[in-house]
Amino acid sequence: MSKPMLVALPEGLYQTLETIVGASYVTSDAGDMALRVVEDRGLYNGHALALVRPGSTQEVADIVKACRAAAVPIVPQGGNTGLVGGGVPQGAVILATDRMNRIREVDPLNSTMTVEAGCILLTLQQAAEEAGRLFPLSLASEGSCQIGGNLSTNAGGTAVLRYGNTRELVLGLEVVLPDGEILSDLNGLRKNNTGYDLKNLFIGAEGTLGIITAAVLKLFPKPATRSTAMVACEGPDAALALYDRMRAQAADSLSTFEYIERMALQMVLDHAPGCTDPMGEVHPAYCLVELTSPDANADLDARMEAVLGEAFEAEEVFDAVIGASEAQRNALWNLREHLSESQKPEGASIKHDVAVPVSKVAEFLHVAPDACRAHMPSVRVVPFGHFGDGNLHFNLSRPLDMTDAEFLEEYPAFNRIVHDIVAGMNGSISAEHGIGMVKRKELRRYKDPVALKLMDTIKQALDPEGLMNPGKVL
Repeated sequence: MSKPMLVALPEGLYQTLETIVGASYVTSDAGDMALRVVEDRGLYNGHALALVRPGSTQEVADIVKACRAAAVPIVPQGGNTGLVGGGVPQGAVILATDRMNRIREVDPLNSTMTVEAGCILLTLQQAAEEAGRLFPLSLASEGSCQIGGNLSTNAGGTAVLRYGNTRELVLGLEVVLPDGEILSDLNGLRKNNTGYDLKNLFIGAEGTLGIITAAVLKLFPKPATRSTAMVACEGPDAALALYDRMRAQAADSLSTFEYIERMALQMVLDHAPGCTDPMGEVHPAYCLVELTSPDANADLDARMEAVLGEAFEAEEVFDAVIGASEAQRNALWNLREHLSESQKPEGASIKHDVAVPVSKVAEFLHVAPDACRAHMPSVRVVPFGHFGDGNLHFNLSRPLDMTDAEFLEEYPAFNRIVHDIVAGMNGSISAEHGIGMVKRKELRRYKDPVALKLMDTIKQALDPEGLMNPGKVL
């Protein structure tokens, strides 16, 4: 049975929080918290008891202890760019990490950097570049999202194909546990076989098991050359054939393989400033392909041209544009980066962040659209995503003759259609966005019962009072 939602702080807690962080860094003013209680798409509008902004790990620990003593829930929050309602409070204190934004150490020789949870992702990318290294995590929201949130959701992005999810980019963590104790495991070791790998309890846990305050991140050799191409094709079958060809002939340099259907690209062309069609003709689908290398002498354009030439001969592709300059390469990337935001002017959308085995991606992109149109013939199917790792953003935009509210009423029906297909292909209903509030019931439906039992056991062991980001994931 769920606990009743708190509507106000218990007496004395506000003053305690002021003592911990200073009066300037705590507020209960509704106006100050307005933007922090709303999910990015407006699907959830929550209620916060207060907003507190600690400046150190010890302050986080003291806040957690104070809230636990008063039986007050805590919602950790970074840049608040999530898409599943994971940072929306429901009668809780928001603990914002934006003041905890120090890069504690950059170690180029060890290829690591130790950073605090409130660091903006773009800032970390720039710091790595200044050290002659690469931090490969890249998201459309990288100018505002924070690394703590990226870690808590196990964010994916456009470089997973070569470098892996966020989980693969972490060597160590510092975490404040639900009882206020501090787990200090900030090591930069590639090999460390000393018991359970505790960091993986917290990566992807969405703040339900503790608050990540710092991390040791892996760095990689900085790319010295890159080749970027937009390739036109008939659809998912041709794209899968092209991906298999690219993987076979350029696996050591293939860092990106993104799939974009025409409707998604058209929305970008219609709504994103400065974006233009790179090709003279309209095509059914496109692939954004990028090769990178730390070798300054590597002729990646020649390699790209050679593989695409074979694809043309095999009739897998219709046309291709290879960026001839940094500006042209960035222009191609801008088309990809504006995909999500360009759907907003088209009205309400029902988003599915799913993953299937790469061998099933083309099949999914045939079966799922047909099933959705069978339910609603005028629905606009807008699929795109990380083709090379099986992660698709299978979004549905409302029909032109429906209101947003009418369309959003169909969320449960479309979830069942899409998620049943994903489950039938041994896929995942959440590839990189997390569970949050949006997919809690779906998780219970599709997750292995034994896995759910273990998750419940871990949650009960670490957070028996249920005060860490309640109502999310489980």
